[in-house]
Amino acid sequence: MNEDNSPVKNIRIADFDYPLPDGMIARHPLEKRDACRLLVSRSDGSVSHEIFSSLPDLLPKDSVLVCNDTRVINARMQFEKSTGSKIEIFLLEPIFPEDYNLMFQAQGACEWSCLVGNLKRWKAGLLAKQLVIDGRELMLTASRLREGKGGAHIIKFDWNVPDVTFAQVVEVAGNIPIPPYLKRQSEQCDLVDYQTVYARTKGSVAAPTAGLHFTPELFEALRQKGIEMIPLTLHVGAGTFQPVKSEEIGGHPMHTEVISVNRDMLENLLEARKKGKKVVAVGTTTVRTLESLPYLGAAVGAGDESLHVEQWWPYGSECPNPPGDTDRELKHLLHYMDRKGLATLTATTSILIAPGFRWRIVEVMVTNFHQPQSTLLLLVSSFLDRDVRRHPLQWRKIYDEALDHAYRFLSYGDACLLFPIKSV
Repeated sequence: MNEDNSPVKNIRIADFDYPLPDGMIARHPLEKRDACRLLVSRSDGSVSHEIFSSLPDLLPKDSVLVCNDTRVINARMQFEKSTGSKIEIFLLEPIFPEDYNLMFQAQGACEWSCLVGNLKRWKAGLLAKQLVIDGRELMLTASRLREGKGGAHIIKFDWNVPDVTFAQVVEVAGNIPIPPYLKRQSEQCDLVDYQTVYARTKGSVAAPTAGLHFTPELFEALRQKGIEMIPLTLHVGAGTFQPVKSEEIGGHPMHTEVISVNRDMLENLLEARKKGKKVVAVGTTTVRTLESLPYLGAAVGAGDESLHVEQWWPYGSECPNPPGDTDRELKHLLHYMDRKGLATLTATTSILIAPGFRWRIVEVMVTNFHQPQSTLLLLVSSFLDRDVRRHPLQWRKIYDEALDHAYRFLSYGDACLLFPIKSV
């Protein structure tokens, strides 16, 4: 888009509000993951009510399913001082080692950017926690090094059994960080319920919840239909719950998240596009990753190797290297990986997807029902209504329908299958 981005920045977040009774927020998932309800919004604007297990019959035959294989870590750690004061440390992102894989292999010590609860009770000194890992006792300590960005603090963790990895430490020392709007403490069942069945790459502090509905049996049914799954990784940050506090979205700073794609993923995506297959994104995190790729490709093709997508690049003239042909930009990423000898490309994105966004890759979306006045609702609205001048706001239509039919909302709730409205 070459026009000025002010119309996007002037979008009022109050226009993306809806009444969500507390009783419609699902506190736990259904016992059978794929038994949840599925609201389908079709390209002609019609809406129907289905069951998630019927997804293989609802997707276009020539489709490819792209899923986020990130795994939620036990990011919420509780420490108790000798005075009895309880201090919570919430892991946000690794500082040293900076790479997620190296971080979870770290032995003896590491540093994280963290949020600290009850900070006023932790002026200085060490926090300590006794752990038992594989039958061995160890002492985990936490010390504050300095302030970080956005109210975070850089915390150093040390433990006195050097051949124990931080992956083992956090598994025992932490709790699964279920969303704050569930208004309850995490429970043993969340260790399983709040992970997708295909979760593999550790790093998220929130689940890619659209994927929670999938089961091994459902994947087998999809394969029987010729629909294969392509994994990628976006480590979901705590910023996903950050409310929009500004009246217009131009005043909202989007959070940054780490994305990771390997060579097979890019080649399979290119091949699927070449064959005319529909790209189905499971969840908004997958959407953000896929739609960031053309911007990364255009950047590396122009010699910019910073590997970061800024919030406002999709709008107006702020993008220094606007994407051209999407397949060409994806090939630029492959060529970059070849030059650098990379099997996996790791980058960061702060992309904001809102009405006015030009969609390049995602053609069908599976997602949950999102919070009022959230950036995720802006993303859904943008996806459904490519030409808002000619169509009513489809997101509001389907949310009203879901509320009228008592759907279950948010992370453990029901799901949507969305097709963009076709222009007449």
